[in-house]
Amino acid sequence: MVSPVHPRRANLSSEDAATFAGIVSAAKLVIFDFDGVIADSEVISLSTLKSALHQFGVKLSLEETRKTFLGTSLKTITSHVAEHGTGNSENFPDIWESELFARFAGELQPVPHVFDLISRLEQNQMPFCIASSSTFKRLNAALKAMDVADRFHHVFSAEQVSRGKPAPDLFEFAASKMQVDPEDCLVIEDSPHGIRAARSARMRAVGFTGGCHLDTLQNEHGDVLCNAGAEMVLRSFGDFAKLDMIGWRAVSNTAAGS
Repeated sequence: MVSPVHPRRANLSSEDAATFAGIVSAAKLVIFDFDGVIADSEVISLSTLKSALHQFGVKLSLEETRKTFLGTSLKTITSHVAEHGTGNSENFPDIWESELFARFAGELQPVPHVFDLISRLEQNQMPFCIASSSTFKRLNAALKAMDVADRFHHVFSAEQVSRGKPAPDLFEFAASKMQVDPEDCLVIEDSPHGIRAARSARMRAVGFTGGCHLDTLQNEHGDVLCNAGAEMVLRSFGDFAKLDMIGWRAVSNTAAGS
C-alpha cells in the first residue's frame, strides 16, 4: 500500500507524479467520479440544490449542503427531502434539475486540465470510465454542455444499482461491465462517500481537491479524503501537461530504479 501523500503541497512534485504514475501503472482500469472530477459542476450543483431544498422546507447553509450531500445520489437526496422536508418530494427532482440544467448550459466547464490526464490514458491504451452518483439525465446534460460526450465510451450511473455511494455497488458494477477485477481498478474521487465506496469495493482510491468548490478548502478536504481511505490526494491535474512522460509505466519504472 502506498503511503498517503499529504494534500497541503501546492503543486504536484516529481515524487508525487511518480507515486501517482505507479498507482496508475498498477491498474487495469481508471474509474473517474464525474462531478468535481470531470465536470467542474459542484458550485453550480450545490447552490441550486440549496435553493431547491429551501423550497421544500429543508433549510441548510451552503456548507451544510456540501457536507451532507456531496457525492450522494438524487435518490438519496430525494429520500432526505421526503423525511425532513415539506410538500410532495416526488416533485423535487424536476424542480432542482430545471434550474441546474439551465445553469449547466450557460456556465458548465470541465475541471481544468482533466483532459490532459485523460489524453495520457488514451495514449497509453489505459481503459477508463465514469461511475457517478448522478442520473443519466444529468450526466448527458453535463456532457452535452461541455461538448465532450464523444470522449467517454463507458459511463455508469447510480441509477443502475440499488445502493449508491458510500456502498460499493456502483464501482463493483462498473468493474464488472468493464470486465476488470475490483483489485485492478483505480478510482479518482472528490467525495469521502466515493472514497469509502471504492475501498469497500476493494479498489485503490486517489482523492482530488482541484474543483472550484474546494478552492478555499483543499487542505481540510484533503485530510477528509485521506481519512476516508485515499492513498494520496491530487490538488490539480494541471501538472500532467508539463510532465515529459512517454508512458505511465516508464515513469513508474524510473522511480522504482532510482
